[in-house]
Order: sequence, then C-alpha cells, then structure tokens
Amino acid sequence: MTYPESYRYTKEHEWVHVVNESGVGDVATIGITFHAQSELGDIVFVDLPAVGAKLEKSASFGSIESVKAVSDVYAPVGGEVTENNEALTNAPEKVNEDPQGAGWLIKVRVSNKSDLDGLMTAAQYETYVGAES
Repeated sequence: MTYPESYRYTKEHEWVHVVNESGVGDVATIGITFHAQSELGDIVFVDLPAVGAKLEKSASFGSIESVKAVSDVYAPVGGEVTENNEALTNAPEKVNEDPQGAGWLIKVRVSNKSDLDGLMTAAQYETYVGAES
C-alpha cells in the first residue's frame, strides 16, 4: 500500500489532509490509514462527532468498531468539525474499502496550523509501520 505524499500521519494511524495549507481556517479531512483498517479487520460501526463539535489535538473524537475490537480515533489537529462522513452510518465498510479516500471520517476547520508540525510524512509513516511489524 502506498500512502499519499500530501497527507500527514500520526503514530495512532490517523491521516490528515489539508488542501491548501494557507493557515488557520483551512479545512482538513481526517481518516484512518490503510494499515489501521487492515489491523482492525471488518469494520461494522463508526461513531463520529456532530458537526460543530470542537476537537483538541490528540484527543479522542470517536470510535471505530470492528469484528475484533472497538478503537478510539484521535484528532491529528484541533478545530471545529465542519462535516462528518454520513455515508459511513449505513456503510461503515467503506473505511475498509477505501480508508484514504471515500472512507474518510470527518472534516475539521483547523484552529492552529502548528498542529500539523511534527506529524509524519508518508515516507516517515511507512518506516514507522514497517518498524511496528
């Protein structure tokens, strides 16, 4: 699996993608990585925050339930939820099918651009995942 170069990654296996990265107010899309979904197995339920919810960087914002376990999902950036992926309500398996695309979880208006500092690049994440195995 390849990881998009324009995304940034956490050690908890979330990704964040900010389209133009011009600063505070940019909207970031957040999801879990291909590696995370493969470790979880078949996803059967996704619990996401409501639009308008305020997130703190590194705090849990929801959970993903699979046939194996329930896992918290952590915010790679802080901000306000502008959208959640409502398609996952009736089709949580989209996270398994396309975790870095149609299986995205939420969109957040970034409150502090420096939250992106320290997140891993695709190459760093691939090395990190390889070291975990």
